Amino acid sequence: MKGQIFARVLRFFQKYAPSITLAVGVLVFWEVVVTVFAIQQFLLPKPSAILTEYLNELRLFLDPAGASLLFEASGATLREAIGGFVIGCGSGIGIALLTARWTAVNQALMPFAIAANSVPIIAFAPIMNNWFGITNPFSKMAIVSIIVFFPTMINTVRGLTLIDPNQLELMHSYAASPMRIMRDLRIPNALPYIFSALRIASSLSVVGAIVGEFFGGPLWATLGDFITQEASRFNFARAWSAIIMASLIGLSMYFVVLALERWLMPWHVSFRTDSS
Repeated sequence: MKGQIFARVLRFFQKYAPSITLAVGVLVFWEVVVTVFAIQQFLLPKPSAILTEYLNELRLFLDPAGASLLFEASGATLREAIGGFVIGCGSGIGIALLTARWTAVNQALMPFAIAANSVPIIAFAPIMNNWFGITNPFSKMAIVSIIVFFPTMINTVRGLTLIDPNQLELMHSYAASPMRIMRDLRIPNALPYIFSALRIASSLSVVGAIVGEFFGGPLWATLGDFITQEASRFNFARAWSAIIMASLIGLSMYFVVLALERWLMPWHVSFRTDSS
């Protein structure tokens, strides 16, 4: 048992050692360059200064009598990102399931989906804020849902339609109904495509929420507002600490999706290769 645990830990470090080494090297290089060349804080603060601000906010968050503006703002942005992620990805998968059965509908919708997916995020923010209100969290959720909807729908449609003809012919030879084919063939075939889209959407959702927040909201109530206000006050280390929180939120959502993928798709070849 101990040998298996040690082997898993060793594989983990072997897998992620290059990434960890690169991250540490970049931070050390950043600290040295800012110190040696005396780069001003408003241009680029030191990683140590950013870490100090982050730890101060973490101490306030863990203190029952304290209140951390950074973590309160992070909680609001996290709710917006998750809400938009669920609405957008759920709608994308649902529409793909409804339209994958009819080729004509797919061919008609796909150009519009691709065109809408190419619209910059910043174009949706003023419209959604005008529709739902600047301070309404649903305006940011709407922005996120639009951003993640199209990649999810496009990938799901590809997974549902790119079926091995031999497998499809075998199902027809068994007189399988369209619903049975969808359940036993198309959906399992689409799962890798769906989770590939969900991994991308987990990061896009945080980006979309923060971009929407840049266009207005309660002061310091969200990460976008926090970054804007702290930067305007020349507290750039605190602004960068909010960027760290945004990165942590994005990574957390990504790893949740990855864990869900491992749970629902243990049969996939990539996971069999990792566990071998």
